[in-house]
Amino acid sequence: MTADQISTANINPTTYFREGGILVGRFAIVALLTIFVIGGFWLRAVNLSDESLGEDEWKKLESVEDYRAHGLTGANGEHPLFLKGILTISVVVAERWNSAFAQNNESLQIPVETALRLPVTIFGASSAILIFLIGAELFGIEVGLIAAGLWAFDPSAIGFARIAKEDVIMTFFFMLASVFLLRSQRVAETTRGNYMKWMWLTAAAFGALMATKYMPHFLAIAAAYYFTFQALPTTKWRLGQKRWLIFLIIVGVSFLVFNPTILLPDTWRAIAAFVSENRVGYKVESSYEYMGVIYRNKLTLWLFGVPWHFYYVFMAVKLPLTTIAGFLIGLVLMFRRQLGDGRYFLFWWCFFWFWPFTVLGGKFLRYFAFPLPAVMLIAAIGIAFVVRQVTYRLAKNGSDNIAVRNGVFAAVLLTATAIPLIDSIRVTPHYRLYTNILGGGMAEAGNYFPHDEFFDSRLGEAMKFVAANAVPDARVYSETAKLTEYHLHRLGRDDIKSVWLSDPSELAHMRPGDVVIDARGRRYISNNAFLKRLEEVSMPAEIVSLGEVPAVDIYVINEQSLKLLVLPLQSRDTPDL
Repeated sequence: MTADQISTANINPTTYFREGGILVGRFAIVALLTIFVIGGFWLRAVNLSDESLGEDEWKKLESVEDYRAHGLTGANGEHPLFLKGILTISVVVAERWNSAFAQNNESLQIPVETALRLPVTIFGASSAILIFLIGAELFGIEVGLIAAGLWAFDPSAIGFARIAKEDVIMTFFFMLASVFLLRSQRVAETTRGNYMKWMWLTAAAFGALMATKYMPHFLAIAAAYYFTFQALPTTKWRLGQKRWLIFLIIVGVSFLVFNPTILLPDTWRAIAAFVSENRVGYKVESSYEYMGVIYRNKLTLWLFGVPWHFYYVFMAVKLPLTTIAGFLIGLVLMFRRQLGDGRYFLFWWCFFWFWPFTVLGGKFLRYFAFPLPAVMLIAAIGIAFVVRQVTYRLAKNGSDNIAVRNGVFAAVLLTATAIPLIDSIRVTPHYRLYTNILGGGMAEAGNYFPHDEFFDSRLGEAMKFVAANAVPDARVYSETAKLTEYHLHRLGRDDIKSVWLSDPSELAHMRPGDVVIDARGRRYISNNAFLKRLEEVSMPAEIVSLGEVPAVDIYVINEQSLKLLVLPLQSRDTPDL
């Protein structure tokens, strides 16, 4: 099978990758994808419990326990049921495995951290297949294989899939919907087959997407791509109003099947509280430390919240250099007609994500899991273009044959995927800390986006120190009071009271022997002045690191530090930023 034998979904196919293509058999394609999926899964799953639960993951575990005790409820209702449902299954299976096969063998036991995260790692690793299918459908086999390899071994793609959050699974369902959508277009334009069955599958996948995360506006990507071609008289891919209505009904039915808890009043109350931005942080005004500066972190602050360049800096400092180079080349090609109409799909994908998420004031890195496959596809276009340029020049010198083309492609594919693979192996298992040379390398790890880079991953280790050293009935001050309480309970220290660091009424009760947790990524406007003062008047009793990067400073309050710390702060009217 050669690249120029592929029938792409779009009406005007790419001319860059249609002639002089590589010869790749189905066995070779399956073998490469198998390597990408298995290799990507291993990287995502290795030492999956090494990092302790983040606060958001603990909330998922709390929902799991609530479902097991009371059936379906509105627990953690601002997030749909699908992920929480499969996490419940995963936790139950892990517990039964532990009791049946690993009761007397600790090495065979599945920790709760692994049970919670494993479903996301599976979706993340298998997404390489969907990226290949999208790339091959739009631009040919070369682009599909390169994009799949980039995704499989990218440190950030791996890191996003190692936390029990919705974004990776939502992205999986979007790409699944995209595969069906593009197949529908190809069938309509190239055969007389039933293209509507693929549209019905597209609708079902979009329903599953919204049952994973409430992002209905991503339907606009499919709609915009569809209407891009409707003004062309030669277009055969047409639905009409009646079919669009059926499409939306299927979306709704699928959404209800995968997310029946949307019918519960408690779910709507949780959604209303979340939308009003009154839940985030409990005692904390939602903030985000970005490049050493603390910003208010609310969606409705728009350009006055976390800066607009947040995600663009991420791309510059967190992506491997081969991906960045390929992306820059591919971005130029996106504006050339020779790339074909498949570019419109990537354009709408990027537009409906980058435009709103650039100007919204609330940002987290994990949101970037959704556009990251599009970035990989654009990078793959650039890398595949380089392959074609090399083979074109070899052809001018009389070296144009299948063996040469395949050899050049294999060499470039190996290089393009080996560099992110090496980068990932070097930071295993702490992939979120990866920082490329443009960002200062690993010396700057944790300094750009500490909340997402650390994600409470060493709080469990910090609590082991506290449990072993804290005086009876001590207070522990942190910005993750409930999660801290969970860790202390597991360690048998229920006598220790976990309280909010940002709660002034709790600070008034601080006494010698109490403990303050300064966790990287948990600096807020509400606690920054206190923690700065704490650094001035005291030294950490213990520093817990994530790999080689300091992650948590643990302070034990004594008489002297209490006098120098609490009383001066009580007289201050505003925090020192």
